[in-house]
Amino acid sequence: MQYPRRVIKPGETDRAIVTALQQQLIARGFSPVDVLGVFGPQTEAAVKLFQTRNVDREGRPLKQDGEVGPLTWAALFGDDTVPDRLTPSSQFLKAVLVQAASQVGVLEKPKNSNSGPEVNEYLKRVGVSIDLPAEQKPWCCAFVYWCFDQAAHDEQRPNPMVRTAGCLDHWNRVDRARRIDSAGAVDDPGLVEPGMIFIMDFGSGHGHTGLVERVAGGLLHTIEGNTDASKTREGGGVYRLARKLADINKGFIDYRSA
Repeated sequence: MQYPRRVIKPGETDRAIVTALQQQLIARGFSPVDVLGVFGPQTEAAVKLFQTRNVDREGRPLKQDGEVGPLTWAALFGDDTVPDRLTPSSQFLKAVLVQAASQVGVLEKPKNSNSGPEVNEYLKRVGVSIDLPAEQKPWCCAFVYWCFDQAAHDEQRPNPMVRTAGCLDHWNRVDRARRIDSAGAVDDPGLVEPGMIFIMDFGSGHGHTGLVERVAGGLLHTIEGNTDASKTREGGGVYRLARKLADINKGFIDYRSA
């Protein structure tokens, strides 16, 4: 059964979906469950137990919340039941991702300096002085802007992205694109598509951002600057990473129609 593009949780009213979920849990040895078609406490407990004993397609533990999002659904029913979205529907955003992919492997020089030939170009593109101390020039948002700006230059069109080095400033100033908050994306993961920009909020004005390259098996595959394999917001290069949808606690910005 294909993933229904929303989180299935206690109180779900579509009895056919709940019945299919319960039957799959029983087939996998996770029972008893409530009356077929009713997502009650026993079904929730069975889902939690399944989540404790299984992992997502990247081998990482599932969130043990008793709710069935895309990662838990894929683990239960198979990866092919959660449709992959591999390319943007916008030609311009395809060009943006081509620019981002061309930068994978860029590293700060020297290490931990928020500087380097390429990094300095990202920063200058958003008007940040490269002479500032390292702690005053995080560059993840500058990297995303550079990707948009390069694609816009090549296509001889205006750059629709807000010119800023601030992740949360970007979120707050968006007026030419659609914003999808984190709750909306979790409720309907089908809203998130390749080419979108994700925003994370770490509090005290600190954030992190990057580009969604593709969505596969419920995971976001991203290209990000100022990060590393640990997925920090203060890493030293441009990396391809995989993140859970629930990790994106602020939301997504969609420039498809801008």
